[in-house]
Amino acid sequence: MLRKLKSSDSRFHEVQFGPGLNLLVAERDEASTDTDSRNGAGKSSMIELLHFLLGARNEASAVWANDAIKNHTFELLLDWPGQPEAISVKRSGASPGRIIVYPDITNSMPAALFAQKTDVPLKTWQWAIERDLYKVTTEDSGVSGRAMLAFAMRRVGRGGFLEPTKTVAQQSPHDAMINLCYLFGLDVALTTQYRNLSNQETTRRKLVEAAKDPVWGRIVGKSAELRGEMGAVEQRISELERQIAAFRVVPEYEHIRRNADLLGERIRAMRAADDLDRRNLQDMQQAATDISEPDDRYLETAYQQLGVVIGSEVRRRFDEVRVFHQAVVRNRERQLRDEIDRVSRALEERRREREALGEQQAALLRTLNSGGALDALTALQYALAREQAQLESLRHRFQAAQALEASRREIEIKRLELEEAIVTDLEDRAEITDAANKLFNQYARKLYGDDSNPYLAFKPGRRRMEIEAHIADDRSRGIHNMLIFCFDLTLAVTAHRAGRGPDFLVHDSHLYDGVDERQVALALELAADVMSTEGLQYIVTMNTDDLNKAVSMGFNADPYIIEPYLTDQSSGGLFGFRF
Repeated sequence: MLRKLKSSDSRFHEVQFGPGLNLLVAERDEASTDTDSRNGAGKSSMIELLHFLLGARNEASAVWANDAIKNHTFELLLDWPGQPEAISVKRSGASPGRIIVYPDITNSMPAALFAQKTDVPLKTWQWAIERDLYKVTTEDSGVSGRAMLAFAMRRVGRGGFLEPTKTVAQQSPHDAMINLCYLFGLDVALTTQYRNLSNQETTRRKLVEAAKDPVWGRIVGKSAELRGEMGAVEQRISELERQIAAFRVVPEYEHIRRNADLLGERIRAMRAADDLDRRNLQDMQQAATDISEPDDRYLETAYQQLGVVIGSEVRRRFDEVRVFHQAVVRNRERQLRDEIDRVSRALEERRREREALGEQQAALLRTLNSGGALDALTALQYALAREQAQLESLRHRFQAAQALEASRREIEIKRLELEEAIVTDLEDRAEITDAANKLFNQYARKLYGDDSNPYLAFKPGRRRMEIEAHIADDRSRGIHNMLIFCFDLTLAVTAHRAGRGPDFLVHDSHLYDGVDERQVALALELAADVMSTEGLQYIVTMNTDDLNKAVSMGFNADPYIIEPYLTDQSSGGLFGFRF
């Protein structure tokens, strides 16, 4: 139970809580003017401070973050399971991450060993609340102590009074239902599957929309095309793996390769020389064929026709010239034959040398072809790694494409299977749900009589687990608020009986807005009786106007009103001043 709420600021009006029904009343002061409002008395701020001290995340717009009070340290005394005395929790808006717990109940060892003020991280404090107040066994259970506390202390500023099964206006229905199922004692794992299916459906829809984009569509692709690409890459990987397995590293590979290249260069140079010599040889052979002795007989005939008689001296000179030319021709013919022989021998020698070099080069190439250099092996391994990475990428894309192409029918089949599983589970837990329905029916009939036909239904829906609270003609604001009152009361009693919830319930005065005076009186009487019977604590803030409605219907409020009396005066509010 909550025991005391106080502040380091002396102006703050300390709030003392007791067991059973606690009425924190805000009244209109006699000196108030028409412009004064009890909305500034601090009733809702008290609930905000309780949330702050019980692990709420820091928010810039929260009351505790206001510059006027953020340097104040607020403190809550409350009973704690296993502790003989109330523990103290302190927190300041100036240092919201610093939570002082005394004694340190966050440690798993006996608190007596840690009977000192201890700074604990926010996450640690939140987990301690889940573990000790809600008996959650593991931090990854899927439920949230903060979310469950919101059902015990609804916040009007967060939309806590809009629906019975939600405490935040924008709260995911799946998250709310998971925590409610835990508090009611239903199978949380089955309810969580609804959320998983919802996430899958959301992902599928997003992918379907993304696939319509031409760029993203190429990135994801189609499963059939990607399957073909994966087959081609797998084949290349197999070939590379075979090459690597058969690869033999040749010692001095680079030296052998250079020698083979040099031999190739020599062979090419010899072939070029052969081409030149063959052309020269052909020219010389043609020249040797064309060699002939000069014919000078035409000269004598020519002179005779001219009537010139050639003397013996001239004839002798002709004979000398003829001999000279014959000698030149014979020398030319001999030189050509010698050069032809030389070139022919050179061609033959180069042929033999080229054959020998060719055999040497072939031997070197056979050595190179039988293996390779270490660099070549490294290149093969790099190529294999690249192909394997591409295959992995294709597999991820293939999985995404399959998810994209998964039919809605498959998700619907899973939903039907889950719905059937929850039907079976609810049948197995009929005693639990019947008990909760009986409590809700009892509380609602206490307020609206037997004709109101109230019920609390637990049923699996197509998309989520559903808990439906119903009171006939609950369309009015007052009846809707009392529907939430009965639901919260049922939830608090059910969870506390099973050891899965705290022993306190806190309601803001907004819950009683628009409620008829008869139902206000009956609700307070019912709360007082249930708290007394169940050993619980119900804290409710009320305006005197609403409380007077209940008093006028015979409700005796005096035993339940707690200090302080809040007013709409500047010093009469919870904080003792206006800001």
